[in-house]
Amino acid sequence: MSEPVIEVRHLSKSFGTHVVLRDVDFTVNSGDVTCIIGASGSGKSTLLRCINLLETPTNGAVLFHGKDITAKGSDPCAYRAKVGMVFQSFNLFNNMTVLDNCTAGLRYVLHQDKETARKTALANLEKVGMAPYIHAKPRQLSGGQKQRVAIARALAMQPEVLLFDEPTSALDPQMVGEVLAVMRQLAKEGLTMIVVTHEMAFARDVSSHVVYMADGVICEEGTPADIFEHPQNPKTVEFLSRFRQA
Repeated sequence: MSEPVIEVRHLSKSFGTHVVLRDVDFTVNSGDVTCIIGASGSGKSTLLRCINLLETPTNGAVLFHGKDITAKGSDPCAYRAKVGMVFQSFNLFNNMTVLDNCTAGLRYVLHQDKETARKTALANLEKVGMAPYIHAKPRQLSGGQKQRVAIARALAMQPEVLLFDEPTSALDPQMVGEVLAVMRQLAKEGLTMIVVTHEMAFARDVSSHVVYMADGVICEEGTPADIFEHPQNPKTVEFLSRFRQA
């Protein structure tokens, strides 16, 4: 039985009077690929940002190996070194080369020496097929290439968990496949992943656990077979009917 790595407990998030998340509760075990699906505006990305402490939850807790990382005195930087994040807008440093983008965190967060950081970065760029582009700047790359560099940068930190916030939504359709192929390979290798995505085929075929959200709450969760073949909640049924018609 896999042990829980991340536990989200009764998490709520409000921005002023606007409630975005209400009493969200779920567990991610080691090796899980958890896909969070739902319509735009359902709270998926805010949930991911709360898990990575880019947003502070209004109520509730996020546990990492049983320790509440939202508690006073916890170290968000140390936590984020273990729980990495890949954003839909890449968030690369435009003034740095591909290689420097991937070594920056290793040098300045993990305090690796220059040569060790270079080797680690190269190995991960090789993994995503971007080693030939180490001297390029982000402006010289396609969207798919930028996202693969962003994934390599996150992997270089050797995270226990990698969070993906709609990693293909900013890409042209022909570039989506190259990024999803990298993510499929990471899933095969057993990396624990939480993926907010509109790619229903990826959620159905690659995930081990699917969470469907609407209006800031989890309406339904289960295996891909549970959610895609035997959805119970009327909102899930309606949402997936659009996917089946697409």
